[in-house]
Amino acid sequence: MTDSASPTPATERRAARAPARMAPLARLPVFFALTGRRVVLAGGSEAAAWKAELLSAAGARVDVFAIDPCEDLLALAAAPPDGELILIARDWTLEDLAGAALAIGAIEDDDECARFAQAAHTAGVPVNVVDKPAFCDFAFGAIVNRSPLVVGISTDGAAPVFGQAVRAKIEAVIPQGFKRWAEAARSWRPAVSALALSYQGRRGFWERFTRAALETPEDEPSEALREQFLARAEMERTDTPRGSVALVGAGPGDPELLTLKAVRVLQSADVVLYDDLVAPAVLDVARREARKMLVGKTGYKASCKQDDINALMVSLAKQGKRVVRLKGGDPMVFGRAGEEITAARKAGLPVEVVPGITAAQGAASRLTTSLTHRDHARRLQFVTAHARDGKLPRDLDWQALADPAATTVVYMPQRTWGELAAKAMAAGLDPATPAIALFSATRPEERQVPATVATLQGALERAVADGASGPCLVLFGHAIGEAAAFALPEVAETAQAAQG
Repeated sequence: MTDSASPTPATERRAARAPARMAPLARLPVFFALTGRRVVLAGGSEAAAWKAELLSAAGARVDVFAIDPCEDLLALAAAPPDGELILIARDWTLEDLAGAALAIGAIEDDDECARFAQAAHTAGVPVNVVDKPAFCDFAFGAIVNRSPLVVGISTDGAAPVFGQAVRAKIEAVIPQGFKRWAEAARSWRPAVSALALSYQGRRGFWERFTRAALETPEDEPSEALREQFLARAEMERTDTPRGSVALVGAGPGDPELLTLKAVRVLQSADVVLYDDLVAPAVLDVARREARKMLVGKTGYKASCKQDDINALMVSLAKQGKRVVRLKGGDPMVFGRAGEEITAARKAGLPVEVVPGITAAQGAASRLTTSLTHRDHARRLQFVTAHARDGKLPRDLDWQALADPAATTVVYMPQRTWGELAAKAMAAGLDPATPAIALFSATRPEERQVPATVATLQGALERAVADGASGPCLVLFGHAIGEAAAFALPEVAETAQAAQG
C-alpha cells in the first residue's frame, strides 16, 4: 500500500465509531459583551450590590431600582468599578425593561419573582433572579478574573459551594501574570490578522504565544517577542503546510496519569487516531475540534491492519494535519511504534514520541508494591504473550521466565496464559510463585485477580465469567507476593516462605 493510499472501508467503518465530540451540557457557557449597554437591576440588598458590582465591572450601565438601597449599593454608586451605576428610588415597571440587555432581580417574594420574570420575557430580555433558578434564563457562575482572561464555573445551581471550591482551585493554578498575556493577545491580534495567514499559520502563531505564556507566566510580553513571532509567521506564510505525526502514550487509563506534554500535544491535534485500549476519559483531554478516529487494537476482536493504520496516518499528515497516534500505556512498549515511526520517516514527515506511564507502572501503583526488591527481584522483564498470529510467541526465553529472582510482567495474556504458565513451570518456575492479573488497571472498573502461577488460569476464567473486562496484565514473581497475599491465603504462605 502506498503512502498516499486512502483509508480502507474497514478503517472508515471503525472511524465511524468515534465518540461524540461533546456530552450534554446543563448550561451553555456564554460571555455577554455589556460595555455601554443598559442592565436593569431590581432590589437593594447586599445580593443586589454584588450583582451591581459585577455588571459595572463588565462595563454595563446599571439602573438599580431600589426604594431602600443598602450601604454597599450607596457606596458602589459613588465609585463604580467601570460602568455607570444609577440608583432609582422606586419600584421597577414594565416600561423600565424595554431595550435592556439583561434583567436581574434580587427579590425574595416568589410572586414578585414570577412577575419580574414574566415582565422580562414580555420585553424580550434575558432574566436572572438571584438564588431562584426556577425564574432564571441564565445563571451567574463563580469567576476567576484575569481579565481579559475570564473563567466562569457553573454547577447548574446544584452546589454553589462546590463551584466556589473549584474556583479556588483554578485560582491557585492560574498565575496572575496571565492577565498581562491575555492583554497582549488582544493588542497583538490586529497585527496577526494583517498578515492574512492560513488557518494553520494562525494556529502556529498562537500556539507559540501560548507556549511562551505557560513557560514564563510572570514575564511581561515584550515588543521584541511580538516582532519575533510575527517575523516567523511571515516567513512561514509562503511555505506549504506541513503536517506531523506524534506518538503519544495515553497511560493505563486514568487521565490524571497523562504527562503535561501529552496534554499539550493532544490540545494541538487536528486528528487523533486512537486504539480501543485508550480510556474514553483520556480522549476528553484532546482538543474538542480534533477529529477522533478509532483504529487499531481491540483486544482479540477484528482490528484495522497495521498497514492500513500507517497509510491513514501518513495520508492525513501529508494533508498538513497534526496527527496524534494515541496508544494505551507507553507507545514504545508493545505498541508497534517502530512500524509507525518508520512509515512516517519514509514519507518525510516529522515524528515525535511522547512517553506515557506504562501499563506495568500503572498496575504497580494500584497494587502499591514495588516491581523490584533487593531481596527478591533483581531483574524486571516485560514480555508479550501474543504474537502476530495471536498465539504464544515461539521465541520466549523460558529459562528467564523461570528465574525466581525476576519480576515478570506479561502483556496480552488472556488467551495464552495457560500455555505460557505450563511451559514456564516445565522450565523450572515454582508453581506456587505469586501471580496477579489486573483488568483495566487504574480505571474505575479495575479488577484485581490474585492467585499463583499454577492457579491463575482458573481464576482468570472465573473473573471473565463474572464480568471482568478491559486491558489485562499479569504480573508474577516473589516481589509482588505481598500484594497478592492480601486476598489469597496460599499466596501469603508462599510470600512468607520466600521472605524467611
